[in-house]
Amino acid sequence: MKVLENIRDLIENTINGYTVFDRNKVLNPDYVPRNLPHRQEQIKELSIMFKDVIVSPGNTSVRTVILGRTGTGKTVTSKKFGEEFEKIANEKGIKLKYVHINCHRQRTLYLMLMEIAQNLRLQLPNRGLSSQETFKLIYDYLEKKNIHLILALDEFDYFISTSPVEDIYFLVRVYDELNVNVKRIHYIFIVREITSLSGLDKSIKDHILKNIIEFPPYNSNQLYDILIDRIVNEKAFKENAVMDEAIRFIADIHGIDKGGSGNARLAIETLELAGKIADSENSPIVTIEHAKRANSKINPELSLIIDTIKDLELHQLLLLKSVISLQRREGLDFFPMGKVEEEYRYISKTLGEEPRRHTQVFENIRKLKLMGLINTRQSGKGMRGRTTLISLPIPISNELEELIDKEIRGRLSNRGSTNSINL
Repeated sequence: MKVLENIRDLIENTINGYTVFDRNKVLNPDYVPRNLPHRQEQIKELSIMFKDVIVSPGNTSVRTVILGRTGTGKTVTSKKFGEEFEKIANEKGIKLKYVHINCHRQRTLYLMLMEIAQNLRLQLPNRGLSSQETFKLIYDYLEKKNIHLILALDEFDYFISTSPVEDIYFLVRVYDELNVNVKRIHYIFIVREITSLSGLDKSIKDHILKNIIEFPPYNSNQLYDILIDRIVNEKAFKENAVMDEAIRFIADIHGIDKGGSGNARLAIETLELAGKIADSENSPIVTIEHAKRANSKINPELSLIIDTIKDLELHQLLLLKSVISLQRREGLDFFPMGKVEEEYRYISKTLGEEPRRHTQVFENIRKLKLMGLINTRQSGKGMRGRTTLISLPIPISNELEELIDKEIRGRLSNRGSTNSINL
């Protein structure tokens, strides 16, 4: 009985104990802040693109692509723009509704349309309807209520890779199907890679790729500003509860200019975990040590990967360097195996090494995957033919790249190679 009382006391003391947090909900990935540091230019571009929806509503259907890696503010910027743009339009007497759909959650055209109807508070009949019938009901409702709709399709590249071509065509070229004078539906397509759109039919691409707004990864100073905004303006933490050097450490670890991924979501997640570690120690302040421990937990596989890299053969290391080289140069996450092999052959020859044959390269890729050093997946729709796509399981860092270069130099030295590359 005494043990149970002690456990109860432990839980209650933890719940009622001191915390460094004030409003930790503002650190949630779905939270939309009042300000968006370093995304003003993108909001201005969106405003220019959608200006006609307010100036001359119904004359044209606006289509814009938002392009950027994970954690570059695509979703939150689109939501904030939609929220404010909807208010401004309504103040000017224009009925406008912004609806944000995550295509990874609503995986089919029909499920997407059901969510749109729900957001519009449109009651659909219980009988089974086709996607086209459902869409027609939605459009008739917009027409009847004199409403304009901005539809943001997040992770649209997922919809492209999994949906029938006819569904993509219908969604994108709806006004070829509907004989109407007033254009009430406008689109924001949110994608991570432009290559996901490159394999689409030209008639579809022409409707999508007219207006592209790019979201580059954040540098360390920009991440610092974002973290400060959440801490100070959004009051995620109590006043003076986070040391400046802890904030700077997190910003530097994740900043694109310091070898990180430029991922603001990851930086905010690291900050939140650092706060929880401080709470677990009853510390009134989040220190740089808390931040360092949080970072190691955010990337627990990093230490394992570093240990595994030290045991790799030369040509396995060269394959890893090839993927890093491609990511650094092109800023994409996944690359076709043929492209990785081409980069590998170039690096090998530059080093004076004879590249392995395709079968051996394929075998090394398989081994690297089993060791958890690379991720692979099969290409979907949007790419000609079937191929293996390759990426790294963790963000590229200077530490990782320097380790691989060091190990390559060591292998070459042991072989007595006189050739070198600027590693």
